[in-house]
Amino acid sequence: MARLKIALGACLAGWIGISGASAQISDDMVRIGVLTDLSGPYADSGGKGSVAAAEMAVKDFGGSVRGKKVEIISADHQNKPDIASTTARRWFDTERVDAVIDLPVTAIALAAQQVAKEKGRTVMITAAATSDFTAKLCNPTSSHWTDDTQALTAGTARAVFERGGKSWYFITVDHAFGAALQRDASEVVTKLGGKVVGNSRFPLGNADFSSFLLQAQNSGADVVAFAAVGDDFSRAIKQANEFGLMSGKQTMTGFLVYVTDIHALGLPVAQNLTFSEAFYWDQNEATRAFAKRFFDQVGIMPTKNHALIYTAIGHYLKAIDKAGTDEAVAANKAMRSIPVAFFGRDATLRADGRLLYDPVLYRVKKPADSKAPWDYYETVRSIPAAEAFLPMNPACANSSPG
Repeated sequence: MARLKIALGACLAGWIGISGASAQISDDMVRIGVLTDLSGPYADSGGKGSVAAAEMAVKDFGGSVRGKKVEIISADHQNKPDIASTTARRWFDTERVDAVIDLPVTAIALAAQQVAKEKGRTVMITAAATSDFTAKLCNPTSSHWTDDTQALTAGTARAVFERGGKSWYFITVDHAFGAALQRDASEVVTKLGGKVVGNSRFPLGNADFSSFLLQAQNSGADVVAFAAVGDDFSRAIKQANEFGLMSGKQTMTGFLVYVTDIHALGLPVAQNLTFSEAFYWDQNEATRAFAKRFFDQVGIMPTKNHALIYTAIGHYLKAIDKAGTDEAVAANKAMRSIPVAFFGRDATLRADGRLLYDPVLYRVKKPADSKAPWDYYETVRSIPAAEAFLPMNPACANSSPG
């Protein structure tokens, strides 16, 4: 009888432990909000593809964590910070959302990050790129997954410089993101002994780049660098091609470039562009397998944003399972303590929430070198993480959960 009581007691204790862990999942559900651009200039790099990637991650995880259902919801922030802030606040306050992901455009991500901090919820930034998210604005429930402005510029600028690009001219979108790209790239170039010979700034949504391109052409710079993204970047490259810059003596480089941009431009226009990427669909067997499934569902190859959403959500759910709770501080502490599954590549989430990996510098292929649809990139070289990312700000060590 004593042995039976002990056995029953052990079983009961085990049951209490399991049910107690399950009870730590708030509202008996894990709900993740994809706050993205569903109708604007970043709809191809994010948009419905972001929602699909999130749903794929949940399905591949099994649809639940600790016996509780995982649900994906989404909203269009319309590229307006006030809408992003209002949506995030409503999600957290009334719709039981535990985490927000995606967040293209710096101002959008900053707005959502601030609300998440106030509400003690998780935010995973996979699209907006300013390095300030971890260098200055680190907090225990925020993580930054995409290659930031430092990584986007440091590796690219160094590699282009080493290939003869000693003097640079920047064509830069006139907002915080463009300024950060130009600033970080300029620092690399000047530290290496090169020089910035000039720059032009243009407003968001600019239609005519002719005067800027003429200034860049007449500057005699070895490199013309486009510190822009989305439709602004694509229009600038199209007009650069019309001016003959894409096939001239000057090297054309971008920083935040998506495979969907290259697809829209076409290889005759985009050939020879150089830039670094966190993800390319044809990197290895794991990326190709993911890309095929994604393409069958969405009709385009996944961008790095799509791939990072898939990666981040899978990692977040593993962390909840380890922590036994979706409480933001505990879940983020677990996120920083377990390996990141990044399509067969080494990756870790640093104490400040910065994802570390080795970006790859690519060059867009010439049309004759492309063997199949979406076969657009050739590898120039891998960029070590230590070369690409800023070291952790000592002040941010205190932002690590727990």
